[in-house]
Amino acid sequence: MTQDGATQPVFDEESGAVQKHLEIMQGVITRMAENSRSCKVWCVTLVAATLVLVARTGEPTHALVALAPTVLFYLLDAYYHMLERRFRSSYRSFVGKVHSGEVGTSDLYAVTPEGSVKPDLCWSLFRSFSVPPFYVVVIGTILLAWQFVL
Repeated sequence: MTQDGATQPVFDEESGAVQKHLEIMQGVITRMAENSRSCKVWCVTLVAATLVLVARTGEPTHALVALAPTVLFYLLDAYYHMLERRFRSSYRSFVGKVHSGEVGTSDLYAVTPEGSVKPDLCWSLFRSFSVPPFYVVVIGTILLAWQFVL
């Protein structure tokens, strides 16, 4: 019951509103994962193009130009990864509420990431198993090109 005495609707697993809410949340999670993947694709593309130019010109110091977009894509990728983790957590919390019968009208269609951004962004930047190793390899490749292109 609400404060004015009216009863709130019951939302269970079969409710159309619950199903739609879960679809929306799944869409957001998918977009965050796709954005993270796109960061990696664009990073590789720009670094490869830069290294091809370095090989053609024979100027190894130009390889260091590729570090700027690599660092920027690393930060952006970590941000998307962090958001994806937060939305997954929010999804799990919502499903838990559905199973325990605690879903209210105010829980529906409010798609927000759960938790604090700052600590989780630091996790994504330094301790995640999907973001740092990729960029370490890319930065290592750039530094090798810088050292060994004659």
